[in-house]
Amino acid sequence: MPHLSATSNPRRRKRVSIRRNVFRLSMPVLLSSLFQRLVSIVDVFLTGGLGASAIAATGLGQLLMVTTMTVFWGLSTGVTVVISHLWGAGRREDAGRAAYVACLAGLAMTVVCSLAGSRWGRDIARMMGATPNVQELAAEYIRLVFLWMVWTTGLNLLSAIMHGTSDTRTPMEAIILVNILHVLLAWPLIYGKLGMPALGVKGAAIAINSSEFIGFTYLLIQALRKRYITFSRPDFRLFSRIWHVGWPVALERVAQQSGQLFYSSFIIAYGTTAYAAHQIGLSIESLSFMPGAGMGIAAATLMGQSLGAGKLRRARISHKEALRLAVSVMTVMALIFFFAPHVLIGLFSHDADVIEKGSMFLKLVAFAQVPLAISFVYAGSLRGTGDTFYVFIVTLVAMWGIRVTLSWVASSWLHLSLYVVWGVFLIDWYFRGIAFTWRYHRRDLHHIVV
Repeated sequence: MPHLSATSNPRRRKRVSIRRNVFRLSMPVLLSSLFQRLVSIVDVFLTGGLGASAIAATGLGQLLMVTTMTVFWGLSTGVTVVISHLWGAGRREDAGRAAYVACLAGLAMTVVCSLAGSRWGRDIARMMGATPNVQELAAEYIRLVFLWMVWTTGLNLLSAIMHGTSDTRTPMEAIILVNILHVLLAWPLIYGKLGMPALGVKGAAIAINSSEFIGFTYLLIQALRKRYITFSRPDFRLFSRIWHVGWPVALERVAQQSGQLFYSSFIIAYGTTAYAAHQIGLSIESLSFMPGAGMGIAAATLMGQSLGAGKLRRARISHKEALRLAVSVMTVMALIFFFAPHVLIGLFSHDADVIEKGSMFLKLVAFAQVPLAISFVYAGSLRGTGDTFYVFIVTLVAMWGIRVTLSWVASSWLHLSLYVVWGVFLIDWYFRGIAFTWRYHRRDLHHIVV
């Protein structure tokens, strides 16, 4: 019996240590994601006083930006996974060179996307079926956020580099700084307070650009000070490794966000009020994504570092602890969404129709919380092993084969209610949860090439 006790205690201590490490990594990521999302939520909240058209215009602009960011998320995921592997193997110099070549690639991609978005953003809003009033309000917002999107992409990429080194605290500090500055600027610029001009939706875009510039500058200074970036001749071999992991993630995000564009076009067909309720509901729902997203990034980082160090048991325990924490927190979110939706929607709008529709949206979202948690963590662990292509295929099938197709049939062919179209996303997320779980438990970590 003493022998068993001596064996179990070290194992228990190791599990507790890993649990604390998951928590240490994921909490700053969770808070970073929360505050990053709050920038968009604050814009929707503040423009809410300008009416449903302003909310819809802001939501469209944000949706186009998120869609454009898909390719950068692929690059970011690739650099996080590669740096975490190199960091776990003790190859710090190579990790710095990987960060540098990723920054160069990110800058080149930003120039192309910035020019395209600022030029054709309004045309895309029109093609999505936005009313002329919404198009007019969205045009300037889209032009400004795309013109200066280098600060957005820079924040994203530098955060990803730091996540690969297990430094999740510094990106959290940067995004908190962005949020504080954004709130201080957005309200007076939108409504003309404190001696500033009343710019409406345009003021929200200027506030985002200005605050993200400061946040990017802070992260760049910290990255250089801590020597996360090594200046050298571009190492295209390292970039090839980054992109090998990242391109399926880029395609995954393209599939996800382009599907969201089509899905949103079905919602717009039900009217501006319906889309305003949808946008507010998405903003609130995104808060529940944060625990899952945070645990997913922690799982990817710890999986990559553990595999780089050849510690397979630590990799498996890290995954289990991240999953346990994600499911626990998002179950609580589900209860809040189901039992208090009117209170949450009422914080954004006083329109009775918007509140009624938005409340039903949140009740449906409540049933997606557990599969969301499972999907985030299992997908994160699979990315940490480099298995990003499978995650892309599942996302493609779920978004286009299930969500877009069934929503199109429900709205355009069968002319069913808005609530049925909303309910389709439940099938999507349950499918993803099952597919990612199956793949992870079929994956043999012993044969993964780092």
